[in-house]
Amino acid sequence: MGRKAEGGPIGDDSGRDGCDDEPERTISIPVELAGLADAMARYRFAYLMTTNGKGAPHAVAVSVTLQQGQLVIDGIGRRTRENAIERPIVGLVWPPESSTDYSLIVDGQASVAGDQVRIAPTRAVLHRPAPALMAAAADTPGACGADCVEILKASTAGTR
Repeated sequence: MGRKAEGGPIGDDSGRDGCDDEPERTISIPVELAGLADAMARYRFAYLMTTNGKGAPHAVAVSVTLQQGQLVIDGIGRRTRENAIERPIVGLVWPPESSTDYSLIVDGQASVAGDQVRIAPTRAVLHRPAPALMAAAADTPGACGADCVEILKASTAGTR
């Protein structure tokens, strides 16, 4: 079973679905949208991930704010703007400070106005490799080998 983040997110550990491949090895913690703001506050910046028409990824470092339940990024560039308009399903990744910290990964639906993108989050998870699980996963086909903590479930994202 996975571990909670240091100073972990608000919620209980009764849910599952943190890691798609091996839910028995993870903890999922659904929380109110306010839990996303708390998680975001632990990071300095994020990478906004979009894709071009051929499916190639495009990543840019961004500053993100949470306003009225949406993630807001000001000052996006031409390529990011075009990608988000044409393919509005995007991802944000807040990288960890150290190898033992979690990355925050948020999936969402983008809308663009001028040089601003607003993202309605659909799923958020704290994720990191779990060294003990990675060793066990090497011998187990389909094992996850990661420590995942879900903080916003896709099925409840629109109801918060």
